[in-house]
Amino acid sequence: MGFTHEVTNQVPPLTGHDPIAGDAALAEACVRHADAATLSSLADLGRLAGSEQAQEWGRLANENPPRLRTHDRYGHRIDEVEFHPAWHDLMRTAVGNGLAGAPWAEQSTAHSTAPAHSAHAHVRRAVGYLGWTQNEMGHGCPVTMTYAVVPALRRSPDLAADYEPGLTSTEYQFGLTEPSAKRGLVAGMGMTEKQGGSDVRANTTRAVPQPDGSYRLTGHKWFTSAPMSDLFLVLAQLEEGVSCFAVPRVLPDGSRNVFHVQRLKDKLGDRSNASSEVEFDGTVGRLVGEPGRGVPAIIEMVNMTRLDCVLGSAATVRAALTQAIHHARHRRAFGALLVEQPLMQNVLADLAVESEAATALAVRLAAAVDAGESDFLRLAGAAAKFYVCKRTPGVVAEAMEVLGGNGYVEDSGLPRLYRQSPLNSIWEGSGNVIALDVLRAMGRSSDTLAAVTAEIELARGVDARFDDAVERLHAELGEPEELPFRARRIAGLLALCLQGSLLLRHAPEAVADAFCASRLGERGGAVLGMLPAAADAGKIVERAAIAPV
Repeated sequence: MGFTHEVTNQVPPLTGHDPIAGDAALAEACVRHADAATLSSLADLGRLAGSEQAQEWGRLANENPPRLRTHDRYGHRIDEVEFHPAWHDLMRTAVGNGLAGAPWAEQSTAHSTAPAHSAHAHVRRAVGYLGWTQNEMGHGCPVTMTYAVVPALRRSPDLAADYEPGLTSTEYQFGLTEPSAKRGLVAGMGMTEKQGGSDVRANTTRAVPQPDGSYRLTGHKWFTSAPMSDLFLVLAQLEEGVSCFAVPRVLPDGSRNVFHVQRLKDKLGDRSNASSEVEFDGTVGRLVGEPGRGVPAIIEMVNMTRLDCVLGSAATVRAALTQAIHHARHRRAFGALLVEQPLMQNVLADLAVESEAATALAVRLAAAVDAGESDFLRLAGAAAKFYVCKRTPGVVAEAMEVLGGNGYVEDSGLPRLYRQSPLNSIWEGSGNVIALDVLRAMGRSSDTLAAVTAEIELARGVDARFDDAVERLHAELGEPEELPFRARRIAGLLALCLQGSLLLRHAPEAVADAFCASRLGERGGAVLGMLPAAADAGKIVERAAIAPV
């Protein structure tokens, strides 16, 4: 056989690393907003996340997507979704490591005999989520929903008492069973309808009160997340207006609630996860909060799902960066390793700056949950959701180019990341909806803008480019009649100023300087790989490289 069939200059498999402790930016953010013990508590999860086994679970879950079974062999309606065993391995790991609803139970017992990291339960969970989901993002959807549903349910103490113990459990038990009999519960959401989309006030699903205090829902949901879950938050119309309801799949008497799964969506990415259309026909629900106050109730859940949109996008960016650096450190071209070539260093360093900025902001948002900084989270979460998520597809595409044609092949894992990359920008309100919500958050209370401004101001005077960007932000806010037209510009600049403030205060000088030089100028950051000559690209890339376990 000829020498052309010898395998040379190929990159070894990327296994045996820790995407949590081995990521300097993520590990430092964890210690900064929590402590070293919190980071250490994620050691086993980090090692598993970088293992060949976990990567195989991700591959199998995506190559064997869920299947809908509407009826059993006898013709009975069952509306069940079947998953590959690898999906359950991913879910079991995520739930078991406290990435679903567990932080709410830990936070409420932070001053008791709970584990030492309880005071930082949401930071711990965010760091673990960001590291673990780099393997596979689809199962993050039900994990996120289970996490996010708890604060909404707390608007109705009786519902919280019934469901919170299961939702905050670290046990994963798949299957449709009466909720009180299960060791752990998973939650989903059904907000949008085909005629309204993000305009949930246009929903036509109706709810009719019953003598026993429950409600009967009739209508169709265009997107219902994770239809195999135990409990869903659903919006429906009452005489008082849009209201929020908790809808279980199985009723207290053990019978199945009416929950007709019409079909599973055939999506661009997120192939491992089931998204569905569901028909309600006299479906039993219980009111969450007050009649006609469904939007404020669901916003309690949405604020948390936005956090995970940012975390998920930061994870996707980090996973792509890790692949790019790994490839460049092992692949030779034109007589040298790719990582040693100046222009490649520029691209990799720019990707690393993007990743560190996204990571720093994402973990800061989680710290706001631990600290009860609701005003900060309301505005900063929306701005971060807009900007970080919207940047992700371009970043992943650039990382794919580092691998060249190899990156365009499914075996590399980059095509799956690329298909996944737009999701968090679209999910729970796409760009325009979120940008306008940034304006809404600022206009509703002066406290929200004040909380975010205070965070930004902590870095004033450190870098002139940052100071100029802050002045531009204030100028943008000074022309209220034109705000809706410029909502995207404002949301993006707000997120950039937050990222700049965090990096100037906490990142190495090389990273912060490159960020200010490339992102805060009037024309900066549009195309990656255009860092100025003064940027210390080698130092930035070295910091971003994941060390082997």
